[in-house]
Amino acid sequence: MEHLNVPQHVAIILDGNGRWAKKKHLPRNMGHVQGSKTVERIIEDAYDLGIKYLTVYAFSTENWKRPKDEVDALMKLLRDYLKNCIKRANKNNMKVRVIGDVSGLSQDLQDKIRQLEEASKDNTGINFTIALNYGSRDEMVRAMKHMAEDIQSGRIQKEDITEASFQNYLDTRDLPDPDLMIRTSGEERLSNFMLWQLAYTEFYFTDVLWPDFNKKELKKAIEYYNGRDRRFGGI
Repeated sequence: MEHLNVPQHVAIILDGNGRWAKKKHLPRNMGHVQGSKTVERIIEDAYDLGIKYLTVYAFSTENWKRPKDEVDALMKLLRDYLKNCIKRANKNNMKVRVIGDVSGLSQDLQDKIRQLEEASKDNTGINFTIALNYGSRDEMVRAMKHMAEDIQSGRIQKEDITEASFQNYLDTRDLPDPDLMIRTSGEERLSNFMLWQLAYTEFYFTDVLWPDFNKKELKKAIEYYNGRDRRFGGI
């Protein structure tokens, strides 16, 4: 990969867990379990390739509409993942953040998220961000509410509002915008993911289902990114 320009920040919409399980005649939840293992592997692969920031779309604000047993299984998987993540984060020198409306999650999950962020905040390796109970429109509405509060209290003036100042109210204020967005399983839409942050991002869509995604597929996405003529402003 030395000859390739590796994107600094890669964002991934993890899609295809259910279809992977169906193809193998397994319960749908087994697809989510396998997808979780793929996340662990891809973090290491991304770090090996020189990617500094990796953001994954794990659970959207729309995912609550799924059948209750599937949501319950996803929450259980999330609990297990977060519990193990502290150990893994410190072992791999990984800094972990969670974006999204965390207040919409159960209290024990909120506590685990805080513990994980606190335990990994000084780590200097890959920056791993998990989007949980995340929706980009929801994120922007929450940002506007906080900004309105600050205007009302006099902390900022209406004239102070710029793209840069608005960005500081978003969940991703500590992150650079993604250079490359990958979506697996053949779907070609953003599904309310990082709409503000992806304004100038290169998009890579692949038919590979998320549980089958691996380092070879990640390299293909980076090769595609290298073939793009990166220009801004649509000129």
